[in-house]
Amino acid sequence: MLKQGLSVKIGQSLSMTPQLQQAIRLLQLSSIELQQEIQENIDTNPLLERVEDALNDRNEHDTETISSLSQEESSVIPEELNIDADWDEIYDPAWKSSNTGNTDTSASDLIDIVHSAPITLRDHLQEQIDLSQLSMIDKEIALTIISYIDSRGFLTESTEQIFSSLEEKLLIEKDEVDAILKYIQHLDPIGIGARSLSEALLLQLKHYHSNDPLFYAAHDLLKKHLDLIEKRDYKSIKRVLKIDTNQFKNLMILIQSLNPWPGDVYANSNTDYITPDVYVRKIKGQWLVSLNQETLTELQINHYYSNMLSTVSDKTEKDYLKNNIQQARWFIKSIDNRNNTILKVANAIVEKQSAFLKYGDEAMKPMILRDLAEQLELHESTISRVTTQKYMHTPRGVYEFKYFFSSHISTSTGGACSATAIQATIKKLITSEDPKKPLSDNKLTILLKKQGINVARRTVAKYREAMNIPSSHERKVLV
Repeated sequence: MLKQGLSVKIGQSLSMTPQLQQAIRLLQLSSIELQQEIQENIDTNPLLERVEDALNDRNEHDTETISSLSQEESSVIPEELNIDADWDEIYDPAWKSSNTGNTDTSASDLIDIVHSAPITLRDHLQEQIDLSQLSMIDKEIALTIISYIDSRGFLTESTEQIFSSLEEKLLIEKDEVDAILKYIQHLDPIGIGARSLSEALLLQLKHYHSNDPLFYAAHDLLKKHLDLIEKRDYKSIKRVLKIDTNQFKNLMILIQSLNPWPGDVYANSNTDYITPDVYVRKIKGQWLVSLNQETLTELQINHYYSNMLSTVSDKTEKDYLKNNIQQARWFIKSIDNRNNTILKVANAIVEKQSAFLKYGDEAMKPMILRDLAEQLELHESTISRVTTQKYMHTPRGVYEFKYFFSSHISTSTGGACSATAIQATIKKLITSEDPKKPLSDNKLTILLKKQGINVARRTVAKYREAMNIPSSHERKVLV
C-alpha cells in the first residue's frame, strides 16, 4: 500500500536561465549568423548600440557645427572641382547603353546588372527559340520539350509522352515533336536534349568532327561499344575497331574532347565565401592566434537612454529601461564570452596541431573533442558548438575548426596516427604511382604497413573513396 508523505532531498541541478540559453545559442552561431543576431537585438533593444554608430552620431553633430562656418571660410573649397577630363573620357563602362542617345545610367541600374541572376540553360534555349523562324505551334512544342530537359542537358521524358500532352491542345502529329527535338539538339550547346549519353556524344561528334580521319571509328565506338570505354577495356576496343595503339590514343583524345553533360556549361554554381573567425600567423618562430577584427562588433549601452533611468518617475517606463539595460548587458557579456571561448579553443588547436601548420596533412595528430574538453576544462558539447561553422585562416589555407579533429589508428611503434594523416599518405602514394600500373588498395595497405601504419584494406578503400579518388582500375591511363 502506498503512503503519502513529505521528504527533503539535497542535490545539484543546472538551471537553464534565458541568459544562459542565449549564451549557448550565440556560441554555436557562425560569424554571419551572429551579425544577424546582433542586428536583431539592436533593432529590438533601444539601450543597445554599436560603438561605431555612436561615434558616427557624434561626427554628424560635429559636421553640423562645422557647416555653420562663415560663407567666406566655406568658399575656399568650391562645390565642384574643375578637372580637365570628363569621367567618360577615362573610363567607358561596358554597361552603358549604346543604342540610344541617353547615356545617363543610374547606380541602381548598375547594381541590377552586377547582381542579376545568371542565365540558366532553359533561359538560353528559350532565347534561341524566341529568335528563331519557327511557327507559333512549333515554338509551343519546343518550349514544352525544353521544360523536360534537366540541368545536365538530357531529355527526361519520352517524345511519346510529350506528344500525348500536346496532341489535343495543338492538334499535331508525333513526327512534328520528333522534328522539333532534332532542331533543339542542334541549338547551342550542341547535344542538348539527348536521351542518352551515347546520343549526346554522337551529336557533338557529328557537329564538330565530321571531317576527322577517325570519325567513323569514333562513331562506331560511341554507338555500339560505349560499354567498353566504361570498362576501360582498351584491348577489346583496339581489336573491335581494328586500330593500332597510336590510332587508339588519338581516338581517345577525340572522345575526351566531347562533353558528356552538355548542359553543365550553364549550371549555376553559387560560390560560398567563408569569413574566418581567427587568423593564425607565425611571428618570431611562434604561432600566434588572433580574432578576425572584421567580424567583431563592439557594443555598448546607449548613454542617452541609460541616463534617463535616474530622471524617469513613471514605474512602467522605469521598468522598461531597467529590463532593456539588463538584457543589453547580458547580450554584450555573452558576445565577449563567445569571442574568448573561440580564441581559447583556437589556441589549443594550434598548440596541438603545430606540426600540421609546419609540414601539412601528413603531420596531423589524432585529436578528438574529449581531448580538448579535458585540456580546457570545458564540456564536450561546448567544444562541439565552438568548432562548428567556425573557420581558421592559416598559412596553409582556411579550415573549419572541426577539420583538425580525427580518429587515431595505432602504429607498429606503439604510437598513433590520425585518419587525416593516413589519407594524406594514401594520396601521396597514388600521386607518385606509375600511371600504367596504378596501386591497388591491397598494395596501398602493404605500403602503409611498411611505414608502420596498420590499416585494413577496406579502411584504405574507405579513405580513398572519401577523397573521391577512383579505384586502380579506373585510374589506369591509356596504353
